[in-house]
Amino acid sequence: MKIEVKKNILASNDSIATANRELLEQNGVTMINLMASPGAGKTSVIIKAIEGAGDELNMAVIEGDIASEVDSLTIEAMDTTALQINTGGACHLTAAMISSALEHLDLAATDLIIIENVGNLVCPAEFDLGETARVMIASTAEGHDKPYKYPLIFKEVDMVLVNKIDLLPYCDFDMDRFRSIVAELNPGVEIIELSCTEGTGTGDWSRWLLKSAAPVSG
Repeated sequence: MKIEVKKNILASNDSIATANRELLEQNGVTMINLMASPGAGKTSVIIKAIEGAGDELNMAVIEGDIASEVDSLTIEAMDTTALQINTGGACHLTAAMISSALEHLDLAATDLIIIENVGNLVCPAEFDLGETARVMIASTAEGHDKPYKYPLIFKEVDMVLVNKIDLLPYCDFDMDRFRSIVAELNPGVEIIELSCTEGTGTGDWSRWLLKSAAPVSG
């Protein structure tokens, strides 16, 4: 007898994700699921989002980590609400975890929630959290062939941020090749080249967030 464990887990997760999405829509909240491998610069990208869009949007951050509160404390130091979820070993966040976090936020007073998912390029792409959009970060230090190795996450996202472009002279990263591979997997997906260190592309990132979180006129 074959037991469809993964199928059942995903079905349960999707049900909760749908409820999360409906709750956010009712309150006019945009939620971004930010995914990347460890060290790609997720927290730095969130900091740039707060600096660039925080004056126009009421923002909150949900930090997902296997352990520690380092990132959430960094965000709180910027006078931005941050909730920490420690998975205790799990390699991704689930819709149930996000549902619990949403209970602790004043959604009526929130425009944008950014989820910093656990550093991983596999599992996070499989679990719907109820997000409005998915964004992934690919750093130049990881190489331009990353989309070949982890195609699902590149297929599933609405935006790709290529971070640490200030390191291009020192990395074996072909930007044109990277863009070509991503276009094969996800035609039309927007790609922003970014350097959190030098500030390159951070304005484009902030404008994308402001546009995504803007209320839809009737």
